[in-house]
Amino acid sequence: MSAVPDESAQTGRPAHVPPRTPVSNLNVANFLTLSRLVLVPVFVVALFVDDGTSTGWRIAATALFAVASLTDQIDGWVARRFGLITDFGKIADPIADKALIGAALVGLSVLGDLPWWVTIVIAVREIGVTLLRFWVIRYGVIPASRGGKAKTLTQIAAIVLFLLPLPAGAAPVSWALMALALVLTVVTGVDYVVRALRLRATGTRAASS
Repeated sequence: MSAVPDESAQTGRPAHVPPRTPVSNLNVANFLTLSRLVLVPVFVVALFVDDGTSTGWRIAATALFAVASLTDQIDGWVARRFGLITDFGKIADPIADKALIGAALVGLSVLGDLPWWVTIVIAVREIGVTLLRFWVIRYGVIPASRGGKAKTLTQIAAIVLFLLPLPAGAAPVSWALMALALVLTVVTGVDYVVRALRLRATGTRAASS
């Protein structure tokens, strides 16, 4: 019998399967996420040029917002396609989303284009979910759900309509989309609370057993 230790007995893996290489946080997907954060102040500056009354600058601000929002779709695809998913990305991605959307909502409310109560409802939900993520982070990371992604896309579409210098006749369409975004915001917020409580309860039971 060979005296060489059996690798599979030590690691729990078949001897022919190499160990998984940890994914570095310095990857393309995370770079795209961080670029979204960098674009936030640039977007805000463009939005407030001439107190938001310049048609050209409003279009520029909308374009910056759209580009930043697009990185949210690209970074997720890149992370899944090339195996670049990291815990840092799972935390940074929703934070970047909230920073961008929050800046847009606050900016529109400051300019008087969007009532403050809309911004407050969405902000309370987003801040609450972020705090929930950190509250349960020792037990695991809560990834974005399908409902959460639908909520984000709807918010982005509604914000784009409010950012663009559209004629008054387009207001009903803008408000219909914003109303849908608000409904999804509240419903998915409740879902995150339930998921966080379940994750914490599961982690607590596992730690005590």
